[in-house]
Amino acid sequence: MSQSQIKIARQVQNETLLDVRDLRVEYLSPKGPVRAVDGVSFSIAPGEVLGLAGESGSGKSTIAHALLRVLRPPALITGGEVRFKGKDVLSLAEHELEAFRWQDISMVFQSAMNSLNPVMKVGDQIADVLVKHKKISKKEAWQRAGELFDIVNIDKKRLDAYPHELSGGMRQRAVIAIALALNPPMMIMDEPTTALDVVVQKEIMQQIEELKEKMGFSILFITHDMSLMVEFSNRIAIMYAGEIVEMAPAREIFENPLHPYTKGLISSFPPLVGPKHKMTGIPGSPPNMAEPPTGCRFHPRCTMCQPVEKVVNPTLQEVLPGHWLAYHEGMPGV
Repeated sequence: MSQSQIKIARQVQNETLLDVRDLRVEYLSPKGPVRAVDGVSFSIAPGEVLGLAGESGSGKSTIAHALLRVLRPPALITGGEVRFKGKDVLSLAEHELEAFRWQDISMVFQSAMNSLNPVMKVGDQIADVLVKHKKISKKEAWQRAGELFDIVNIDKKRLDAYPHELSGGMRQRAVIAIALALNPPMMIMDEPTTALDVVVQKEIMQQIEELKEKMGFSILFITHDMSLMVEFSNRIAIMYAGEIVEMAPAREIFENPLHPYTKGLISSFPPLVGPKHKMTGIPGSPPNMAEPPTGCRFHPRCTMCQPVEKVVNPTLQEVLPGHWLAYHEGMPGV
């Protein structure tokens, strides 16, 4: 692993909760392996929110599933390290993983309806998690489930409801309640407001922020919505084609984006505050990861691309204090 990757993994000066180094994930196919995550490194401190942004297919959800080791075939972790409180997650046995999931790191998946069992009452689904991990009685688990519903502002009477009997916002809150059941120090939120209207999105995000401040957990917050992310995250990492191309404090990356892809993402969403401006978007489509472009993977879509004498793969380097950029010498604007 390069020195810059090692430095990135340790850039948070206080105690590191999650440390990911040079993570690689491949999907096996008849034509050969497709690397969906290619040498990704980052760290998360206690109480920190790290935003992970990028277009669909950039590798965000694959990273989330790899951290919990819930990848399904044909996906396979082929390299790197994942350490949680110093514990090597990738070497945990299956019985150790059962204790690790939900107790150390929990996850709010993209679609609440798909995350919940449609033929089980919501209260039973929360209680099952508590009975499995806490070894408490079903009655005690239901009492705790009621407390969790209070925390996420759902009437306890709804514990007897089936998922289809709840609104989209209530289902999302129920999934968050399940993720909070064991008071984990870290939570992964993968597009937690997808398919919700903007009013409910705001309510959910405000509630997550209040719960984080109250309970002190860290969050890996995954979305493609930069406007939402910059308001919620402490730092932001930008992913493109399986790689992190830029990482910096949230306000810094919003006010001073350096990578052309980051600039394109930001200009693709209307600002939450301030004057209106024309949204330009990003031309073209993400690359085929079975045959990714050589050199900078964004160059076929980049309006700032210039010819070079030698094709090289850009590496993440600290170009400003705490601001990391995958670039090569002569990159415009750097």
